[in-house]
Amino acid sequence: MGDRENQATLERHWAASEAGDYKVEHDLYQDDAVLEYPQSGERIRGRPNIQAARARHPAKRHFRIDRILGGGDLWITEYVITYDGKPLNTVSIMEFHEGKVTRETQYFAEPFEPPAYRAGLVEHAGERNATA
Repeated sequence: MGDRENQATLERHWAASEAGDYKVEHDLYQDDAVLEYPQSGERIRGRPNIQAARARHPAKRHFRIDRILGGGDLWITEYVITYDGKPLNTVSIMEFHEGKVTRETQYFAEPFEPPAYRAGLVEHAGERNATA
């Protein structure tokens, strides 16, 4: 698959994630895909297990996609996922093989107040840390 097809696949995935459509959300994964959560040390093997883990999540989820970038077989999505009103800045790194995701790594970060020592040196991105 080409870049346009991979990006379109990701856009369908994130739209299905927002809609709570677990079937379409997981269509992009190969049967033997691996999902890694480095911060918790978890690894989930196989599309059925990835889908089941997400379907069992007790929180109401919302997704706001900020940016999708990549090329070839490596794609990155920056987004805010909101669980029951609590936003988390998230990065998803997806590795494609033959048009399907074979590996995904997700990183999560809570928003924080900017420190005073940077005052006057920074711009405020505003929307980046807003809830979805």
